[in-house]
Amino acid sequence: MSEQAIALKAQKVQEVADQFKNSTSAVVVNPRGLTVAESTDLRHQLRQEGVVLEVIKNKVLVRATKEAGFEELNELFAGPTAVAFSEDDAVAPARILKKYADANEKLVVKGGVIDGSVVSLDDLNKYATLPSREGLLGQLMAEFQFPIRSFAYAVKALQEKKEAEGETAEAAE
Repeated sequence: MSEQAIALKAQKVQEVADQFKNSTSAVVVNPRGLTVAESTDLRHQLRQEGVVLEVIKNKVLVRATKEAGFEELNELFAGPTAVAFSEDDAVAPARILKKYADANEKLVVKGGVIDGSVVSLDDLNKYATLPSREGLLGQLMAEFQFPIRSFAYAVKALQEKKEAEGETAEAAE
């Protein structure tokens, strides 16, 4: 093998290791059997959430995970392997891939990394049930608004009660 080919492979290993290190999550899947249309549809859904899906050679993955400190993933690298990386939303890859795998049995989700920890398929499925980041922020905002809204209703009720008492007192005179 030429020095140039070795350098290119080392560069690819470094790129993949950096993706593992810089991503909030990385989900390993076996895409065997997906048609081009199905694969394109899946990539489109992932891209909409800022997730990148890459098919990567297992030897490159083994070396990259060793460098990134995620060697526990190496047992997942059998057969065709693709990894979905997300730098922003830790739950998006798990949520999208689980939903897609539930609808299409050809896609097999194997496991992955979330927030720097290797997670099993069971844990990944639990994360997949969480709402998106925007959904969680919406729920949080609703929780913040509830006490304020309750206070506003209480003030309005007091005001209406005083106005009704005032009208009753005027009618009695």
